[in-house]
Amino acid sequence: MPCSIRSSSASKRTSLRPERLHGDDTTVPVLAKGKTDTGRCWVYVRDDRPFGGRAPPAAMFYYSRDRGGEHPEAHLANYTGILQANAYSGYTKLYEADRKPGTILEAGCAPPVLCTGRSG
Repeated sequence: MPCSIRSSSASKRTSLRPERLHGDDTTVPVLAKGKTDTGRCWVYVRDDRPFGGRAPPAAMFYYSRDRGGEHPEAHLANYTGILQANAYSGYTKLYEADRKPGTILEAGCAPPVLCTGRSG
C-alpha cells in the first residue's frame, strides 16, 4: 500500500490530524563507534479510506535512543482522537482523562492468536 512519508513541521501537523492513528515502535540497529547499539523507530500511520475518508494514507516516523514513554508523549503532544497501539506502558499518560489538549481514546490491539489451520 503506498503511503506518504511526512517530514516537515507543516506536513507533520497534517499527518497527525486524523480521527484514527495506529502507533507502534520497533528496534533498529544503530552504528556507534566500534559497535552497534539498539535504537527505536516509532511510526504512526493513518488510513481512513475504509471509513470513508478521502485523505491519502500517511506515515510519520521518529527515532529515539530508547523506549521511554516521553517519546510517544512528545510525538502526539497535540493529537486528540483514537490511537490503536499495543499495551506498552509508555502510552498510559496519553489516555489520561485530563490530558491537554484533549483525550486520546485507546483502541488496544488484540493479543496474537495461534492459527491451528482448522476452521469451525
